[in-house]
Amino acid sequence: MKLEIGQKVCYPGQGVCSVESRTERKIGETKISGFYLRVVSDKSSIFVPESNIDSVGIRPVISGSQCKRLITRLAEDFESASSDWKSRSREFMLKLQSGDIFAAADVLKKLTYLSREKRLSFREQTLLEKAKFLIVSEITNSSSQDLATCESQVVARVEKACAKHSAAQPHAAAAG
Repeated sequence: MKLEIGQKVCYPGQGVCSVESRTERKIGETKISGFYLRVVSDKSSIFVPESNIDSVGIRPVISGSQCKRLITRLAEDFESASSDWKSRSREFMLKLQSGDIFAAADVLKKLTYLSREKRLSFREQTLLEKAKFLIVSEITNSSSQDLATCESQVVARVEKACAKHSAAQPHAAAAG
């Protein structure tokens, strides 16, 4: 991917960033060309060597049509999460680190559903908050929605998905 100053991009696990500058850094005897990215949410900066742009998973912010698809998908049913907390945690972590916003949506739905059934561990609660943050950040930066409206829309759609998932579960039907 080619980066340009002023462009907004997504950095896996960090969310939306603005490309601030292109520079050369000297590390040891080697000069490395790269870009400084400013994380929109917390104003921290990240230096990314030009040779690593593709390997770290930097991608453009989702388009308007992808944003609509994401919002629609947030309300859809989903597969149940693994009952083994270790594999579930690993799966969720990998999905959030992948940079795929649709994978983050899956994590958000599954962890929201799990949080209705039991108290989440600190790690899972952190992953839930991270997934929500990444989704809200991306939607607000690819649409004209303000943060509060976007966040309430995301929560409402995920609640719909959880209700659909509850209705589709055999134990929920047997209990009702």
